[in-house]
Amino acid sequence: MLLSKRLEGRNETILDPELPIIDSHIHLWDLPDNRYLFEDYLQDAQGGHKVLASIYCESQRFVRSDGPDMMKPVGEVEFANGMAAMTATGLYGQCRVAAGIIGHANLTYGAQIGELLDRCMAAAPDRYRGVRHVTLDYPDERPFKYIFTYRPPAGILDHPEFGNGLAELDKRGLIYDAAIYDPSLPRLTEVVDEHPNLTVVLNHMGNVVRVDMSEGEKAATFVRWSSQLRELARRPNVMCKVGGLGMPICGFGFEDRADAVGYETLAEAWRPFIETAVETFGTERCIFGSNFPPDGRSAGYIPTLNAYKHVLRDFSDDQRRDIFARNASRVYRLGIAEL
Repeated sequence: MLLSKRLEGRNETILDPELPIIDSHIHLWDLPDNRYLFEDYLQDAQGGHKVLASIYCESQRFVRSDGPDMMKPVGEVEFANGMAAMTATGLYGQCRVAAGIIGHANLTYGAQIGELLDRCMAAAPDRYRGVRHVTLDYPDERPFKYIFTYRPPAGILDHPEFGNGLAELDKRGLIYDAAIYDPSLPRLTEVVDEHPNLTVVLNHMGNVVRVDMSEGEKAATFVRWSSQLRELARRPNVMCKVGGLGMPICGFGFEDRADAVGYETLAEAWRPFIETAVETFGTERCIFGSNFPPDGRSAGYIPTLNAYKHVLRDFSDDQRRDIFARNASRVYRLGIAEL
């Protein structure tokens, strides 16, 4: 099963259980043999960590089946808003699922995409915060065999209308969540330079691809990635989501282990990436995101969050609250007081 490790490690002691968390990157979907809806996420999020809210990120599931292709993503926003409304009642515990919503929009429609953005803002006026248009380019096939939902076409960042689509986000004060593989960091930096007032949130620290590589190749990839990440971080309008290290593309191999993987093992492997991202962007521009359920292929939710807490344990209480909750609440305008 693709999510066989998701509930493992639930007997672990919760590190720093009173640390408030806004999980800035989750997906909900109903795929063959891979169902993960709000009750599944609540089982994870309310397993002991103090997760107060989450940000829903598009996966192009629950889109409308009819109407113009450009407008179909409004269906996913409506779905997420419905899940959010259910948990906002308080009947399902303290976690507000999908308190903020990042929907899909095909930005290669250019200025036309404004029609979709306006419709989505109207569909979820209290929660719709921006767009993720996945732009995954890589010189070979290694990372693509691990994609759950859809594989985007190549070259989206270079499409002549893509920048015009981003401009529509900027006009409306919406966020652009950037999903790339690490070789595209320089190109994304160029795109950011063309839109200096647009808030850009880099997903998963740039998705470092290290799968099917020798140790030497992995080391060279880390050096290149960290250098390119530093260059992107010089742009003050870019935030960095710290997470995503449980995906197989990262090359740690935890998904292939028969035993449950605990937080100390995860932390030891993930530490260089987490520390590099936080040192590069600073605690004021880093946002924690679990990336569940995709990261559930490596470990359960409890040890995954414990691992990030363990790596960042020496930061001050204020700094950790910034990374795990305050920055997400500020950037995605959630207005949660208990932080």
